[in-house]
Amino acid sequence: MSLLAIDFGGTRTRAAWYDATLHQIKRDEIPSRVEDGQEKTLGRIIDLARSVVPSDAKPAAIGVAAPGPLDPRKGIISHAETLPGWKDVPLADTLCQAFDGTPTWIENDANLAALAEYHLGAGKGADPTLYLTISTGIGGGAVIGGRLFTGGSGLAIEPGHMRFMLPDGKIYRLEELASGTALGFWGRHRLTNSDQPSILRQAISVNGKTVGEAAKQGDPLALDVVQQAGIWLGIGIANLLHLFNPQAVVLGGSVTHLGDLLLTPLKQTLQENLLDPAFYHDGLIRYAALGEDVCLTGAALYAAQSLTAL
Repeated sequence: MSLLAIDFGGTRTRAAWYDATLHQIKRDEIPSRVEDGQEKTLGRIIDLARSVVPSDAKPAAIGVAAPGPLDPRKGIISHAETLPGWKDVPLADTLCQAFDGTPTWIENDANLAALAEYHLGAGKGADPTLYLTISTGIGGGAVIGGRLFTGGSGLAIEPGHMRFMLPDGKIYRLEELASGTALGFWGRHRLTNSDQPSILRQAISVNGKTVGEAAKQGDPLALDVVQQAGIWLGIGIANLLHLFNPQAVVLGGSVTHLGDLLLTPLKQTLQENLLDPAFYHDGLIRYAALGEDVCLTGAALYAAQSLTAL
């Protein structure tokens, strides 16, 4: 049994060919270029997918990681902030037809990353396992009882959309407070609203990457921004611990490359805001292990599981 996995996002699209043991045999990627429109983008996804399938082979199943919100039961992308103009797009059916009726399943990319990390990565053996990806936004997923938890209508879990009220009276989503995009926003906010010296004042562009780089160089303003992001993540994860009492919380995404600059305030805040110390243990917070292909691996695993369940 061979499997075709696709990881489709607003920026990049990846495809890979896997054998029955989930060993990756061939892989390729392209820019998604979603601004070219739905039809052309779908055509490029199909062309990329075909390029990794051996000429004499047909996949037993296709798994697709895609941005949400989506409906995995109908196989459609409902809408997504990273895909302007996409509404109720039948992605699974389109790929199924392109590959001569091959069974095709789609699922939220962060959910599939959670599935992969639970079975093959940092969450292996930890039940429940929560996964958070902290990059441009904040996504997540949960595996409970060894199975992906997606809720009543397939829309769980969206940790980046937990709401918090700040002292200014406005309500913010967690990803507006602690994602890579948030690092850039609050960095620019601090530069505009304070006279604090910072190497960021000489930067051509102040975004999550430049704030992170400045923090690693010891810049006080950037360090403050990163520390505050860590505090908000700690509060957000405390909420998740109270809901799920997981054995592992796996953190992935580009913002985690900040390491202890982010993790130290995160862990401290987390432990200060727990109902009972038993919610926390050494080894609870873990870094993701499967790298940038985590969603591809999750898509292949999901396809194999879905095929077996037929």
